Amino acid sequence: MIEDLRWLGITWTEGPDCGGPCAPYTQSGRREHYLEAWRRLRDGGWIYPCTCSRKDVALAAGAPNDGDDEPVYSGKCRPEKSTLLAQQTREKWGTPVRQEWGTQDFPAGANWRFRVPDREEITFTDLHLGPQSFKAGRDFGDFIVWRRDDVPAYQLAVVVDDAAMRITEVVRGADLLKSTARQILLYRALGLTPPDFYHCDLVRDEAGVRLAKRHDSLSIRKLRQMGWTPELVRSGVYNLQRP
Repeated sequence: MIEDLRWLGITWTEGPDCGGPCAPYTQSGRREHYLEAWRRLRDGGWIYPCTCSRKDVALAAGAPNDGDDEPVYSGKCRPEKSTLLAQQTREKWGTPVRQEWGTQDFPAGANWRFRVPDREEITFTDLHLGPQSFKAGRDFGDFIVWRRDDVPAYQLAVVVDDAAMRITEVVRGADLLKSTARQILLYRALGLTPPDFYHCDLVRDEAGVRLAKRHDSLSIRKLRQMGWTPELVRSGVYNLQRP
């Protein structure tokens, strides 16, 4: 990806290939940052352990999701009371969190979900698409911040990284608009200030379907092999035949 971006004419001053003041720039080297955030969320009662699999969540949701987002979680493992997580876990599972869910204060062994404030409107102004509003519990449910295979989930990792690296503006695809609402909740729970967000229009094919790996869409690497130039790719004129 780094090679393809440089071929495209995009340059940067910090990153895994050139270092910088906020190193390391690979998530595999930033585990302690994520664990610190997980502990703060746990101690604040914002998250809880969940044993539901993806299949369980999909079956419980019933209706299919929009294709780009996860189903709204049914709340099967959600504690009834919004007290500190240790107390919640004792009430629900019968043992303290540190004994039941891993040793040495680590989250391995369960999916950890963020408890969203039901019916609260999460609003923000996108620098490209304007005012946005999503209702917690309706547009999205309790979401995973740490996976049972002991890996931090996307939502938590990007919030922790962007805050630590003093990011002031996040630019990404419009398919992540709803994720912004989730991440704003994480920023708030962690006592951090969210950056500005700019969500770009998606590149789509002739049928209006966004170009994505799941649809076997052409990558920049493939376009290079077909003879495309960086100028043609940057132009946004996407006729997927050889130029």
